[in-house]
Amino acid sequence: MQYVASTSRFSVPVLGIGVGYRVPHYQQVVEERPELDWFEILSENHMTEGGSPRWYLEQLAERYPVVPHGVSLSLGGAQDPEHLRRLRSLVDFLHPPWFSDHLCWTGTREHRVHDLLPLPYTPAIRDGVVERIRRVQGEVGRLLAVENVSAYLNYKDSTVAEWDFLGEVAEAADCAILLDVNNIFVSACNLGFDPMIYLDGLPLDRVVQVHLAGHSVFPKYRLDTHDHPVCDEVWALYRELVRRIGPVSTLIEWDGNIPPFERLQEEVATARFHQDQALKERR
Repeated sequence: MQYVASTSRFSVPVLGIGVGYRVPHYQQVVEERPELDWFEILSENHMTEGGSPRWYLEQLAERYPVVPHGVSLSLGGAQDPEHLRRLRSLVDFLHPPWFSDHLCWTGTREHRVHDLLPLPYTPAIRDGVVERIRRVQGEVGRLLAVENVSAYLNYKDSTVAEWDFLGEVAEAADCAILLDVNNIFVSACNLGFDPMIYLDGLPLDRVVQVHLAGHSVFPKYRLDTHDHPVCDEVWALYRELVRRIGPVSTLIEWDGNIPPFERLQEEVATARFHQDQALKERR
């Protein structure tokens, strides 16, 4: 495909609309080679030198751009040097335009909770995260895109809003942003803020990728489950983002109740429709 130049401050391409590479679809994607712009993989599922996951990744990387997305860097907490070494090896194999992980912590050196925990938004936490991002980018040798997570509580110690904290971190560390539009909406519903304020507060020229996903609705909160189609409110927020920043690499996440691959392709077509309409409105 012909890549569009990104409108971000980074010299990276716009990959188009892609989906997450998940186990139920490995064989079908390798055998049928569906028409799709790109794939995102979960880094931790492919950090081995052999075995079935690596073989499928090699087949995928021969045909599509592939970007690794992690869940274990724990940028807000203790990090594992061996994990970072294996991540560097994976990135060196794929040569992606960026790699990504979350603005969160996932436990201590001794105990991992296997969840993406939000941070208190304070100067001390910010400075620690900035130092870790700089070190990770230096050791991996590639641009890191940091993703916002869904939130279900506010810390009393926080001194700034999440969007200000994310912007300050990205500017100080000189990293990119992976903006999860669904997570913005989920957090806005749970914590009672206007999601448009989130967009207003970010350095949007640092956004190189977008995540879109579905979530579960409960009587008193919304939960980021990635097991539903993208809802109308998230599509509307995505369109507003594209109006502001132009075309952007976009990824459909669907990790629970995973549907047939053809259903994912329908969601890709919907994302392309909304992006195209937003770009027309932007002119």
